[in-house]
Amino acid sequence: MASEVAAVVVTYDALPWIEPCLDSLRGVETVVVDNGSRDGTVDFVRKGFPEAQVIEAENRGLGTSWNIGLRATDSRYVLLLNADAWLGDGALDRLVEFAETRPRAAVLGPRLLNQDGTLQRSVRGFPTLWRLATEYFFLRKLAPGSSALNAFYAGGFDHDEVRDVEVVMGACMLVRREAVDEIGFSDEDYFLFSEETDWCYRFRRAGWEVVFFPGAECVHVRGAAHAGRLYQENVRGHLLFMWKHHGPRAADRARRLLLASLRLRGVVFRGERVRVYRDAAGWLSSGDAAMLLDR
Repeated sequence: MASEVAAVVVTYDALPWIEPCLDSLRGVETVVVDNGSRDGTVDFVRKGFPEAQVIEAENRGLGTSWNIGLRATDSRYVLLLNADAWLGDGALDRLVEFAETRPRAAVLGPRLLNQDGTLQRSVRGFPTLWRLATEYFFLRKLAPGSSALNAFYAGGFDHDEVRDVEVVMGACMLVRREAVDEIGFSDEDYFLFSEETDWCYRFRRAGWEVVFFPGAECVHVRGAAHAGRLYQENVRGHLLFMWKHHGPRAADRARRLLLASLRLRGVVFRGERVRVYRDAAGWLSSGDAAMLLDR
């Protein structure tokens, strides 16, 4: 008989955050999918958390690893938790209890907090050309409270109330098995970034709900898993989403928009960020969307 809830944690060189992460899951069926860690993560988990099932996998991206974990469990709900995140006291129980009151909720996201206890904004909007422009050209800074200029990052929403949303950040998501059975697993074409955006889009398109629930909290060390090293992959995720859900022409328009914005950033900014922006711009200028996405 399926259990109520299981947790899936994907690791890649996850020390030192994996300990508080797995500590917060004590007593919960937990599957750790490791993507080739070289820092001793696997040995640490096996010795310190022998109750967790460890699956060593080829690193084919976050969504693929989520799917491996989902297939290794049969619970009604699955908590997908970043290795650099940990639940607050009672958070999982409250998420599941709330999910029981929302039978059409495919995904529920808790309130995310930074390590210092401040709010980490975790509600997102689906990418569109306009929303990408407001983010990458910093138009949102002209009117921080404007929903029109801040829809990409849910501007004007203080994350203090239950709300049906478009996307919740994948650092911590409670997923309903019934919904996955209906619409399918996470799209494995995404490597890192935008996999939760695509999934939420597909859930909502099929009539399911994505819900933000502030009654449960989770601490997330933002960026610890990739330390900003995969900026180009973030940009690729936007293009892939636009291609899949709006077509090739929209994807190439997004490519040109992002290229212009990153070239501008490469002129305006200083320091290490300049190299990151220029490298991503170089990639975007190396071909059209079809070529970049190998479509």
